[in-house]
Parts: sequence; C-alpha cells; structure tokens
Amino acid sequence: MHATITLSGLSFTTADGHSLFNDIDAVFGPGIAGLVGRNGAGKTTLLKIMAGRVTPTSGTVCLAGSLAMLDQTVRASEGATLADCFGIGGMLRMVEAAAAGRATAEQLATVDWLAEERAEAALSRFALDYPLTTPLSCLSGGELTRARLAALTYDDPDFILLDEPTNNLDSAGREQLLAFLSGWRCGALVVSHDRALLEAMPEIVELTGRGITRYGGNYGFYEEVKAAEIENRERRLGEATREVRQVSAAARRRAERKARTDAKGLKARKRKDMPKMLLDGMKAQAEATAARQNALHDRQAEKAAEALDEAKARLEVVSPFAITLPPSGLAAGRRVLKADRLAGGYDAQAPLFRDLSFEMTGPERVAIEGRNGAGKSTLVKTLSGGLRPLGGTAEICVPFALFDQAVSLLDRGASVRDNFRRLNPHDGENACRAALARFRFRAGEALKRVADLSGGELLRAGLAVAIGGSRPAQLLILDEPTNHLDLESLATLEAGLNAYDGALLVISHDRVFLERIGVATRIVLSGDGAARRQNIASDVP
Repeated sequence: MHATITLSGLSFTTADGHSLFNDIDAVFGPGIAGLVGRNGAGKTTLLKIMAGRVTPTSGTVCLAGSLAMLDQTVRASEGATLADCFGIGGMLRMVEAAAAGRATAEQLATVDWLAEERAEAALSRFALDYPLTTPLSCLSGGELTRARLAALTYDDPDFILLDEPTNNLDSAGREQLLAFLSGWRCGALVVSHDRALLEAMPEIVELTGRGITRYGGNYGFYEEVKAAEIENRERRLGEATREVRQVSAAARRRAERKARTDAKGLKARKRKDMPKMLLDGMKAQAEATAARQNALHDRQAEKAAEALDEAKARLEVVSPFAITLPPSGLAAGRRVLKADRLAGGYDAQAPLFRDLSFEMTGPERVAIEGRNGAGKSTLVKTLSGGLRPLGGTAEICVPFALFDQAVSLLDRGASVRDNFRRLNPHDGENACRAALARFRFRAGEALKRVADLSGGELLRAGLAVAIGGSRPAQLLILDEPTNHLDLESLATLEAGLNAYDGALLVISHDRVFLERIGVATRIVLSGDGAARRQNIASDVP
C-alpha cells in the first residue's frame, strides 16, 4: 500500500482572526508536486500542519506512512553538530563511551552500530565531506541546507515536505537537489519560488485564500493555464461590474422619469383643469407601476451584486509588493568601500580569502560569488566590521544597511513598528507609520510580531526598518535577498532596486536576478583562498 497524506476540511485562521485557507480537501501520494502561492498565503503553515507541528483551526490530516520535513530556517542550535542534525549525537557519544569501556550492557543494546556509516553515506550524496562532529555553526547557509537534506533521507521516510529547499544553495547544490528529487520514488511536496526547480515538477499545486488548485504539469504549463484562467475571470468581473452599473443607471432613469411625471401631476392639480378623481386614479396607477419597477430593480440589483461578489471572490485581487526607496544622496565620485590586501576567515593558517583589494565608488553594483563555504558571508562580515580581518584592511565610508540571510537586525520578539522606532530613533510616530505603509505594513500590520511574519514579509520589514527612514543608507549589503520571495515579489524587488540610486553589494546565486538589477562587477571567491574582481557582460533583458 502506498503512503498517503489526506487533508479533510482543513482550515486555518491566525490568532488575530486572519483566515489563510478554508476547507482544503486533498490527497497526496507517491510523486513530486511543487506548492506555489503568494507570500503570506500560508504555504509554510500548510506544511507544518501536514507535519503535525501546527494544529489546524478545523479539519484533519491523516498520514499513512512516515514523514519528514525540511523547513526554511538556517539557524543552528548553539553547540549542535552534524551528528545532532541526524539525531544521532547522543548515540555516537554512547559509542565513544563504549570504546572507552564506560557503557553499560543496557546502553549497548540500544546502539545502532551502522548509524554513523549511514549518516556519512547520506552526507556524501550531497557532496559534504565533513566529520559528524563538525559544529553546524561552522557551515555556510548552503552547506547547512544540504546537511539537512541529507538528514531528511536518513530514516527513509515515505513522504517528504521541503520548504524553499534551494534557499542558500549554490549552483552545484541546486543541481544535487534536482538529481536527488529526480531519483526520489516516494511522495514529496516542495514549496519553492525557484523557477528551475518548479520546471522539473510534474505537478503544480497552487494555494490561495480559496483553497488549493492542482495543475497536471510543470511551472510553464501552470503559467499558461493560470494566465487563461485569470483572463477569463477578469472578463467575468468586468461583465459583472458593467451589469451593476447598468442596473443602477436604469434605476436612476426611472427615478428621473417618475420625478418628471409627479411634477406634471402636481401642476395639473394646481391648474384644476382635470377632475380630481381622474388625477387620483392616475397617481395610484403611477405609484403601483413604480412599486413594481422598484421591486424588479431590487431583484436585478441583488442578482447583479451577487454576480459581482462571486466574480471578485473567484479573482483573488492582491495588491503587488512594491518597494519605494528614498533618495540616498550618494554622489557619483564618493568612495563607498575600500579593501586593501584583505584576508579573512576563522583560521589564520587557512584563510577563506586573501590578498583581496578593490574599491566601490558612487552607485556601483557589485556581486560576491563563489560556491557554498567559499567565504562570501564571511567577506561581508569582514567588510562590515562584524569580523576582524586576518590581514589587510577594510573600510566602509558611507552609511550602510546589512541584510544577512536571517535578517537578524530585527528583534524577533518585537513588532515591526517597535523595530523601526528602535533603529530609527530620529523619526517620530507619524514618520514611522508612513515609512512602514510604503512597505505594506499599514495599521495593524505594523504591530505584527516579527516572529509571526512570513519569509517575504520578513524581508520587507527588514528593508522598511533599515532604509525606510528619513536618513536612508547609501550602501545596501544584501546576503541572498531573494531566498524568501515568491516570484511576483522577486520581480517587484528587481524593479525597486533598479530605482534605488545608492550602491549595492549583493551575495546571490541567482544570475538572472543579478543581471536584471544591473550588477556589472563581481568578486569571485574560489574557495582555496584566492579572490579576484571581474566585470560582467550582461545578456539578460
């Protein structure tokens, strides 16, 4: 019997009363499907409900088989190792105790003597050649994602749930993920905004506030069908809107005719050139006709309003994510950043990069590239003063904002509004609310706890807090900014950054994104300590 996950009448409403989805009925079995939807639609929440981590507001989840989930987080527990990632840290310590003669017979009976070998084999499938004692804090974000993917398959689950698995992965890591999924013979539901990954999905599942819709094809097929659906629903919405206007216009014309008729009747009464009985009869007949017409209008108006409401409900209207960045005031000739024979890393004997010298001047746009573990985030930390150089010097000469992969400049326990006021003490409450509104945090949305935000909302909050104030940064340093964005938000982010007049220093594995925001120069870290600067010839429209 195949493993299945059955969703019955599944609904979820947040603590503040916002409904994410309603009455989802679906069955997922063997095979791979991509789950798409706008940021905030509830994709991660749905996966967590399926995994038993979150309780639905109503409905049930029935799992026949075993399940494992990879979530978006890249934060590792303090002191955790690769062995802990596989859940065998305690067991390996027991094996060490046994080798030293300190284990009891009862403890030895619980040891899986093949656990270490199986874990190492899983790591090798994702090109990770580290001892199981390696602290997770020593891994890059991409390496940590690959380690978690390896750990996901350790117990051979019947079904896997992957939440944005390409986040933090370099090109080689993405290829390994695609190869892994192409050989996966059980069930998998994959939340992703990665177009290349979605193109490899044999089925696309879309989540909206109305529930889920399944499309039997890859992302290109989904886009074609979706475009046709939206066009048809927009046409129906237009027809329903016109019908409401026509009914209202007809009612207005009838009211105008009745007013003219009543005025004529009043004049006739004043002239007294017609019998009162005849005038009373004409008035009664007119009132009866008006009553019938009003009743007909009410029925037509109600029917037209119902059709309009249905058309609106079928066409999910959501305002796009738009970024408005204030002018930075950065002069074209101003030195932004300078690195001179810079070396960095955590071991002076084996630096991740060395002898790196480069400058940024004016609104220049530079990408930092290299495989996972090559030292890209380490370079950013060194440039921004978060890590002491192993050699050489680094200086940022203008106000800057730094976004790491976890947007850690935000206090998770505080609201978006409180974070803004903390990092922008010179701006008053009105300026704060106006700035947050530009990033779609209006009224109660600004009071949301950061911990309750979706990935895309988290990025918007970070941008709003760091550059939405009256004194914006002249340099934006972005570490994988597209990781948590849906496809629509990604396109808008590109447009917003193209409108920004400051300097950009960006870590990203998304070549199309880099080219579309006008990055013309890159710093390439080879991973063996070497680093070089080179220009980019853009060929993407």
